[in-house]
Amino acid sequence: MSELAGKRALVTGASRGIGAAIALALAEKGADVAITYERSADKAAEVVRAIEAKGRRGIALQADSADPAAVKRSVDDAAAALGGLDILVNNAGIARGGALADMSLADIDALLNVNVRAVVLASQAALGHLKEGGRIISIGSCLAERVPFGGVTVYSATKSALLALTRGLARELGPSGITVNLVHPGSTDTDMNPADGELAEGQRALTPLGRFGRPEDVAAAVAFLASPAAGQITGTGLVVDGGINA
Repeated sequence: MSELAGKRALVTGASRGIGAAIALALAEKGADVAITYERSADKAAEVVRAIEAKGRRGIALQADSADPAAVKRSVDDAAAALGGLDILVNNAGIARGGALADMSLADIDALLNVNVRAVVLASQAALGHLKEGGRIISIGSCLAERVPFGGVTVYSATKSALLALTRGLARELGPSGITVNLVHPGSTDTDMNPADGELAEGQRALTPLGRFGRPEDVAAAVAFLASPAAGQITGTGLVVDGGINA
């Protein structure tokens, strides 16, 4: 399949989990892909090798999403290495749980800096590179619009912020032919939220399909939004949550 042949993509936080699956899905459809990672250089190298095994260019860039300068630099470096940029996937994110009354300022700042500020800054940096047909796709959460249990208030607030960012940017960039969308995963089997973790049964009980999703489920939604078939879709969120928000 070659819907993305000739396209150049950057996927942030893609050394493992959902990000790695997204990077491979885009490469499978023909895109050259740069990824960022914070500490997992070995895992990032594995993803690059998997991209190259599909006949595409793969590049790994070290960048801490909590560092504003590193965020901007990674976008510019990806565009320079790939010869341009057509697709930005804001995937990097962190989760810190707990009741608001118990959360430290450090945890609140970390959530805001990585889940919100980094997305804003990466998107801003990408504006100098994206042309007509460009795509900005961010990874939100099924908790962005509904919060069915406690202990995730600040995390949910950071994902809700991406709704306004996506809608506003869709308005700003529509005249340039650039689309901006979100993908909202539900419970997905990753290192961050394993399907055999201590909180897994409660999540399955909230999910009509009764199971965790796979990173590849989210990646398929991102690949669709990056494709020409989604050219008339902008300013919205595609929910991949097994029915939690039904």
